[in-house]
Amino acid sequence: MYEEASEDEVQADYRFGKSAEPVNPPSDITVALVQSWAGALADRAGSVFPDMHSSSIGEEHYLVGMIDQVRALEELKAAASAAQVRATAVFDALTRRAQAAAGVKADQLGKGVGAQIGLARRESPNRGTRMLGISRILTREMPHTLHALTLGVINEWRATILVKETACLSLEDRQRIDEQVAGNLAELESLGDNQLIARIKTLSYALDPHSVVNRASKAASERYVSCRPAPDTMTYLTGLLPVAQGVGCLRR
Repeated sequence: MYEEASEDEVQADYRFGKSAEPVNPPSDITVALVQSWAGALADRAGSVFPDMHSSSIGEEHYLVGMIDQVRALEELKAAASAAQVRATAVFDALTRRAQAAAGVKADQLGKGVGAQIGLARRESPNRGTRMLGISRILTREMPHTLHALTLGVINEWRATILVKETACLSLEDRQRIDEQVAGNLAELESLGDNQLIARIKTLSYALDPHSVVNRASKAASERYVSCRPAPDTMTYLTGLLPVAQGVGCLRR
């Protein structure tokens, strides 16, 4: 799913060629500017709720303003996620280019980038590598999904759903679904998580039923049961199983 870039891709321009939405260095958005926005939000979080009895604004008007603020902040979070995606992709490309120029072997290009992304996002190296893979796919293969994330129509999790659920498809079929699902912003915004997954599965099966069947077979081969400690001399027993076996275990 998250393949390493070839030497030709490392030498390519920031646009990555395949993407309909260019990925350029975020020169107009500086770290200082982002930090100033974060500071403004932090100051706002410390404000005291108004006394509705002495305030000149009506309670109903105030409530509308607050729910609008919640929506605006959610869209801001999504836009920030899209900015992280672009910055991650550019950092990855520039790092690989510098490594290639320094004579690093092709199979070692990009080594350590996922760990750096994880550290920057206060996540584990493993999760940082997954985020790096998602950023590559969104910038190179799924421009409509990235655009929807930029506008705040979807959040980072729903963008991840689109990436994961199309992973079994060819690039051409993945881009078709990207256009059909994420290209229709009004429909995309109306879909819940389960509806979104069902929509993608339906389109995927119509485009390439063999890939969908093979994906299901591969998923079954990766079933497992794990055990890890929990507080108070307890333990977590976790199983990833085919649905029939999982439901059977639950009933037992």
